[in-house]
Amino acid sequence: MNKEVNESVLSVLSGLDEPVERRQLHILCGAPETEEFNNALSYLEQKGKIIINRKKVGLPSTMGYLAARIVRQARGYSFAEPIDGSTEDLFVRAASSKGAMPGDLVMLKNIEAGEKGLSAQVDKILEKGTRIITGTIEKPESKFGRSYIIPDSFFANHLRIVQGGELKSKAGDKVKATIYYDQKEKRVYARVIKVYGRGNSAKICADAIIDSYGIPVKFPVPVKHEAAKKAAEPITEEEVSRRLDLTDEPILTIDGADAKDLDDAISVKKLENGWELGVHIADVSHYVTSGSRLDEEARQRGTSVYFADRVIPMLPVEISNGCCSLNAGTKKLTFSAILRLNDKADLIDYRFEKSVIVSKVRGVYSEVNALFDDTADDALKEKYAPVSETLSEGRILADLLKEKAKKRGGMEIDTTELRFVLDENGVCTGVAERERGEAEELIEQFMILANSAAALYAKSVGMPFVYRVHEAPDEEKLASLSELAAACGFQTRRIKEGVRQTDLAALIEKAKETRYSKLISTQVLRSMAKARYDSRPLGHFGLSLDDYCHFTSPIRRYPDTSIHRILTDLVSGVPLDTIKRKYSDFAVESAKLSSEFELRAVKAERDAEKCYAAEYMRAHLGERYHAVVSGVTNKGIFVMIPEGIEGFIDLMNIPGSDFIFDGMTTTTDRLTGKSFTIGDEVYAEASSAEVALGKIDFILASEE
Repeated sequence: MNKEVNESVLSVLSGLDEPVERRQLHILCGAPETEEFNNALSYLEQKGKIIINRKKVGLPSTMGYLAARIVRQARGYSFAEPIDGSTEDLFVRAASSKGAMPGDLVMLKNIEAGEKGLSAQVDKILEKGTRIITGTIEKPESKFGRSYIIPDSFFANHLRIVQGGELKSKAGDKVKATIYYDQKEKRVYARVIKVYGRGNSAKICADAIIDSYGIPVKFPVPVKHEAAKKAAEPITEEEVSRRLDLTDEPILTIDGADAKDLDDAISVKKLENGWELGVHIADVSHYVTSGSRLDEEARQRGTSVYFADRVIPMLPVEISNGCCSLNAGTKKLTFSAILRLNDKADLIDYRFEKSVIVSKVRGVYSEVNALFDDTADDALKEKYAPVSETLSEGRILADLLKEKAKKRGGMEIDTTELRFVLDENGVCTGVAERERGEAEELIEQFMILANSAAALYAKSVGMPFVYRVHEAPDEEKLASLSELAAACGFQTRRIKEGVRQTDLAALIEKAKETRYSKLISTQVLRSMAKARYDSRPLGHFGLSLDDYCHFTSPIRRYPDTSIHRILTDLVSGVPLDTIKRKYSDFAVESAKLSSEFELRAVKAERDAEKCYAAEYMRAHLGERYHAVVSGVTNKGIFVMIPEGIEGFIDLMNIPGSDFIFDGMTTTTDRLTGKSFTIGDEVYAEASSAEVALGKIDFILASEE
C-alpha cells in the first residue's frame, strides 16, 4: 500500500471540518481516480481511519463516528476504548454490539452523553481480535451440569464451555480457550484448546499470562543460528582500528548480583574545572543489523519481559549474555557518550563515538553501596581499587546531578516495587520491597544524562530519531489530583492546567512527611500521560527535560537499538540527507511498535506480580497484619501490609453497618460513625487468596 497516498488523504481530510465528496477529494489530493487511490481509500476505511458514506468521505470525527476497541464485556453490555484516547470508554448494549467481542476493532456510531457517561452503537466490526482468552475451569457440582471458564480478563461474567469443549480439563485448571458469539442464543461460548496446569500455581499462571498477551518465548531456529554465528565473530584488529580505544580506561559495570546482560559501563575523570563522564553502551547495532532475522525478531518483541521466575529476552542469550554483555576483563565493542561537565555539573560538551573497552570490574550494587557507606571489607576494597577514581569522583558528580534534577522539578515518586523470592519448585515464599541505594541512584543519574545528551544531539542536527516523551497532565486529571490532595490537607492552588514540574515535586515532597506519601505519589503518576516513544522531540515532563530518549539499554529495548543504528550512520559521516531518506519512516514505525510492545510487557508483568503475591499469601491465611488503608471505594477499602502487598476488605459484608463513600478518600458507617480514610492504620487478617485471579482479600481484625 502506497504510504504517500494514505498520508495525503489523511492530511487533506484532517484540514476539513466536514466530509467531502469523493471526486473533490481526488482534486484536493492532486491525484487522479486510479486503482491505487481507490485501494488506499478502502484500506483506510478498513482500518477505521476514514468513513465512506455514499459519495462522501471524511474522518470519523467529522462524521459522528469513532474507532474503538472492545476492552471489557459482561452479559448484556460491553465497553469500548477509543483508539485515539480522545474520550473515556463508551458503554455499548449487547443488542447494539453486532456480536463484537473483546479485542475487536469496531466503528461506533450514535455516540451520546448520559448521566453515567458516553454510550454508542457498533456500526461495524473493522477487525476481529484473536478470540483467544485464558482463564480457570469451574465445574458444576452435578455431573450433568455445564462447565464454565472464569476469564482472566475482558469478561465480567463466567463463560459457558460448549458441549464437548473441555479438553480433559479439571476444576481449577488454568486453560486457554477460543471464544465465539452465538447469534441465535445471543451469548458467548468458549472451547478449551490448551490446559496449562493447576491454577493455584503462580508459575502456571505466568505461562498463561505470557500466552494471553501474545509474547513470543521461543526464538525461531534461523534466528538462533544467526545469533550463534554473530556471537562467534571475533573482534578484528581492523574493527578496533576504526574505533576509539578505551581499553586502558578505569571502566566498570554496576548491576544487580544476578544480572547477566551487562549493557552499560561507566568511567569518570576529574578535570581542572569539572569532569569527563564516559557512558559506554554495548554496541548491539554492530551485531543486530538492519533487515537481519535478529533485527526483525527484536522489532516484533520490542523489549525484554521480566517475571519473578524468568526473563523473556528481546535477543537470544548468545547476543544478550554473550558477545554484547560487557563482562569484565574482556574486550568489547561499545558506543560511548563522552560527556564534559563543569564544576556545577552543567553539560558543556558531548560527543558520541564507536569505541572498544575492557571493563576492569564487574560491579554489584550492594558491594558499591557498602563502599559508599564504609561497611566494605578489605577484599571488596581491593576488588574495586582499579576503578577507585571513577567511583569517588562519580559519587560527587552524581550528588550534583541529583541536586540539579531536584531544582528543575524532577519528581522523586514514592512507589512500591516488589521482589519475589521463589523456592526450588518456583513457589513464592517471600516478598520484600526492592531496595534502592546510592549506587543505583548514581547509575540512574548517569544514564539519564547520556539519554538526554543523545536526544539533544539528534534534535540539534535535525535527523530522524526515536524520542522518549512524556507529556504534561491534562486539565481533567489535574482537577482530580487537586481534589484528592485538598482532601488530604495539602495546598493545591497551583495544581491546575499549566502546572510546573516543581509544583508537583513540591506536593510529593510535602506528602513524604505524612501517611499520604504513597497515595499522593500514585495519584501524581495517574494524573500524567503515559510515557511513550515518538519521532518528535516533545520533551519529558516527569524528568523536566526538553530532550530525552532511551540510548542506554539496547540489549533489552528496541528503541535504543534503533537510535544506535541512526547515530552510527551520523558519526560515520553519512550525509544528513541520506540519513533522513533512510530513517524517517523507520523512526516513526519503531516509535509506534516500541510503545505498543512496552505497554504489553508492563501489563503482563503487573498481572504476573498479582499472581505471585496471591501465591505468597496462600501460605499466610489467618495471619494478622498491621496494615495501612491504601484506597477507598463504595464497596470497601484496599489495605497494604508491611510486605508491600495490597488486598481488599469488603465492608458490605459487615453485619449491622451502612457505609457511605464520600467519592474521594473516606467511607463512613452511618450507623456507628466509624470511618476509614486513606492513610489510616488498621488491623487486617488475610482471609483468601486466589492465585489464578491474582486476588487477595482481608477482613478487619481487632486490635487485641
